[in-house]
Amino acid sequence: MANERQVIMLVDDNAASLTMGKNILKDKYDVYPISSGTKLFDILEKVSPDLILLDVAMPEMDGYEVMRRLKANEKTHDIPVIFLTSRDDPGNELEGLSLGAIDYISKPFSPALLIQRIDNQLLFIARKKELENFNHQLQEMAQEYSRQYGDPLYAALGILAEAVEFREEAISGHNRRIQSYLNVLFGLLKEKNLYQEEISTWDMQFIFPASALHDLGKIYVKESILNKKDSLNSEEFEEIKKHPSWGLGLINQTYQENQEHSFLVYAKIISFSHHEKWDGSGYPQGLREYEIPLLGRLVALVDTYDALISPRPYREAHSLMEAEKIILEGKGTWLDPLLVDIFQEAAPRFAEIAGG
Repeated sequence: MANERQVIMLVDDNAASLTMGKNILKDKYDVYPISSGTKLFDILEKVSPDLILLDVAMPEMDGYEVMRRLKANEKTHDIPVIFLTSRDDPGNELEGLSLGAIDYISKPFSPALLIQRIDNQLLFIARKKELENFNHQLQEMAQEYSRQYGDPLYAALGILAEAVEFREEAISGHNRRIQSYLNVLFGLLKEKNLYQEEISTWDMQFIFPASALHDLGKIYVKESILNKKDSLNSEEFEEIKKHPSWGLGLINQTYQENQEHSFLVYAKIISFSHHEKWDGSGYPQGLREYEIPLLGRLVALVDTYDALISPRPYREAHSLMEAEKIILEGKGTWLDPLLVDIFQEAAPRFAEIAGG
């Protein structure tokens, strides 16, 4: 679970160092103070830590030998290790790093520095794992897009869409949920025979993947803006407002050579119109009411809902009930009134998708 504390093993033959290190770290991490390399390997049979703090100068089995054994064992090979040393010798530091240590920390500990160095390394490790998982997902997505659309250019657009989602730290799964919400709305619109004259002309197999490109233009937005912990200033907001046009430009580069493909037609419409508002206060064109393409109005609703229930660097996630209330309040102002009525009926199914 996300709130589980990370486990750190502190290995040092000096009892005072073990006590000091545990007292510094215990409020933030689960700390295992271990007095020798031999005891470390006994405990590793039962517990897998997120990080090992390993003293270099220990009797019987020094830190370097412990490190060699860790790296030689498939089970412990990837556990990150930070060496602890009181020696002021660059040669020792180089030897440890060559064996695979990720950092060195000098004793006696500076509490603030110890925590900061550990935090930095754990964050780096987590980010590295995310990138590895993301690269794997991209490979799978490229194969799927190429299989489905028969052209590597479409695969490239899909990969860019996933890259955008990855850059925004708080929106994991956003594109997948967008497609699921749309599927629910389309089902209800068909059931009630609403907007069917237009929807009947759409090639539905391309609508859902095209919706994943709605924020494609954010690939050009600075990550510092996408993940800013405070509200955006006017200049930053103006940059964000350019992403529909930037997305359109990216898709147009593909569209010029592939004009016959419905996937790209839908992607252009969605990317460029999903931030328009029913009352004309949206962007980039300030369209109002039925001037806004139906695809744009649909994606605007589901995108807004998912944004509300997702945490942002500058705010906590809204509850499902709060998000529903805000969507209903947007009826006839920034959202198509008829689609809001349909959403009200679909809200329980939206909540299931959000929770899943």
